[in-house]
Amino acid sequence: MSQSASPIISRLAPTPSGFLHLGNAVNFVLTWLLTRRAHGKLHLRIDDLDRARLRPQYLENIFRTIEWLGLDYDHGPAGPADFEQNYSQLHHLPAYELALQRLAQVPGLLYASTRSRTSPAETEVPFDTPGAAWRARVPPALEIRFLDAWQGETVVPLGQQMPDFVVRKKDGIAAYQLASIIDDLRLGTTLIVRGLDLQASTAAQLWLARQLPETAAFNAHRIRFHHHPLLTGPDGLKLSKSQQQPLARGIMGDAASPRPVYAAVARLLGLPAAAGESLGALREAFEAVNQ
Repeated sequence: MSQSASPIISRLAPTPSGFLHLGNAVNFVLTWLLTRRAHGKLHLRIDDLDRARLRPQYLENIFRTIEWLGLDYDHGPAGPADFEQNYSQLHHLPAYELALQRLAQVPGLLYASTRSRTSPAETEVPFDTPGAAWRARVPPALEIRFLDAWQGETVVPLGQQMPDFVVRKKDGIAAYQLASIIDDLRLGTTLIVRGLDLQASTAAQLWLARQLPETAAFNAHRIRFHHHPLLTGPDGLKLSKSQQQPLARGIMGDAASPRPVYAAVARLLGLPAAAGESLGALREAFEAVNQ
């Protein structure tokens, strides 16, 4: 995890689709540590295109969790109202739509489909068919190679792990893989910290970005990717907002203080246990071993 000579610009990119859990908090702290060590710029970028799952309490929880962790960021909304008025992804719908239309012009790249979970049979339809999703035609044997700053040289069999992924949802709005590319290019992102479960998404985005000249700058030469190990719950499964119980309130409801988050980060980084006592101790230990 050596430092890069290029300016570091990173982001916290939560979705307001549930209360933030331990894994989200650990990712926030890791991103903050890497960015601050490099004297970089940190954005708060909230991904809210999935409006069906957005709840005001989830949006509020993002800001409360960042404050609870003691983190700061250099650019982004000050609170929920500021976010909705000035920073929501809804303000960037024209940029996503332009990219979608350009991708649709690449011969053989996209197709429209009415496939669903209940009706898995593939049915290709015209692009303007109401309720159809747009999918990228991923070659079955396609492998994406890139240097992961945490995991080392990485090969993702994209054709197996994410065959024909969605780039435009059935509601006509850009899906996560495309919107994330456009957002990171807009912010000038050069550092992305993600869990290992998103390694296939990284590969999908790297491949998709190659298809257009205007998105080609999203690549592993300009952006450093850190895919950190996942934290699991008592059942051994990865932590997920979609699996939260009705009374769950995320990490802030589970812990009396942020110390369990700092301790988890210290373990991931191989730092002494004492580094997990506070954010200041964690930052000092991290920077001491990475000078």
